[in-house]
Amino acid sequence: MRVRRVVAVALAALVAAVGLAPAAPAAAATADRWGFAYVDNPTVTSWTVLDTSRQWGTWKTAFPAAWADGVKLAPGRFQVRFPQIGAGARGVPHVTPVDRAGHYCTVVRWFQSGTDEIVDVQCFAPGGTRDDSRFTVLWTASSGVLPAGTAHAYVQGGVSGLVQSYVSTGAPAALAPLGVGQWSVKLPGVGLAGVLAGNVQATAIQPNAGPRRCTVARWGASGTDVLVYVFCFDQAGAPVNTDFTLSYHRGRSVVGSLAPPTFFGHLASAAGGPTNDNSQLGVGVNTIAPLAPAGRYLVTFKQLGQKETHAQVTAQGTGPNYCNLTQPWSYAVDAPVDVICFDNTGSPAPYQVLVAFTSRI
Repeated sequence: MRVRRVVAVALAALVAAVGLAPAAPAAAATADRWGFAYVDNPTVTSWTVLDTSRQWGTWKTAFPAAWADGVKLAPGRFQVRFPQIGAGARGVPHVTPVDRAGHYCTVVRWFQSGTDEIVDVQCFAPGGTRDDSRFTVLWTASSGVLPAGTAHAYVQGGVSGLVQSYVSTGAPAALAPLGVGQWSVKLPGVGLAGVLAGNVQATAIQPNAGPRRCTVARWGASGTDVLVYVFCFDQAGAPVNTDFTLSYHRGRSVVGSLAPPTFFGHLASAAGGPTNDNSQLGVGVNTIAPLAPAGRYLVTFKQLGQKETHAQVTAQGTGPNYCNLTQPWSYAVDAPVDVICFDNTGSPAPYQVLVAFTSRI
């Protein structure tokens, strides 16, 4: 098929491409700064503290009484403020709608305001009308080289080229265009030799707050390199050039940190082996079960429901389908994450999913 031919032709160019090398200070065991939150009420028009049972961040060490908060700016437009961890436009955010009606969200920008980091999000109803939606959001920024046993990497790029990247091996990431709305990303040395491992998440960026969605079309291992193909779409489901964030984690949480947290896991429904991993119980123990309607799935992360927690979801496939959380996950020892996928019209439809879950401890 045409997609496979385009991917194959672009692979050689990708391997040769060179991206921005990350900063290389002394070895770091964790992300430099990170925060996660859940926007449970996207209609508040003054700064309001977000759900305190589903938020945390590195500010808590020095400012334990501070909480992330948020405010609605316009229909579907919402800003989240992570206190005391501002780092400008460094790092990457991810956003997942919490919505059963087919809404989707894109990141407009992220920036520093005073000492805080703000993530600006725009959400849409099916068809592209700007509309309020609940969502989960994280932001993380890393530097340094990690030991080989675990890995973390991210890129910001797309139509703007490779804007920034971090790879925990110290090697440069690479990004290559495949066609309209299609890119390949190489993350060198972060995987396991000969086997697909870890988890990837992708989020569209649109600085004019236009309707965009990005998916992981497919991903694979080439030696210890991880190759990811990102496809992006507009409100009509047509391929469109835009920017995006992409992150990868293996042996550590979706925010890039480790110890803490020690309770985290991930699952890729289209793959097995160490793409299904649980920090407490090992490979293959997280489960996914279909629910009604078709396209809805219950993903259970066993023994990971500890303290404040967070979930992100990305669709996997070459089409314009996308996936959300249906509701906030309940607090149980075995954390149940309820996922639903949609076709371009916003109707539930079966699809492959990439799910990441983490506690703050």
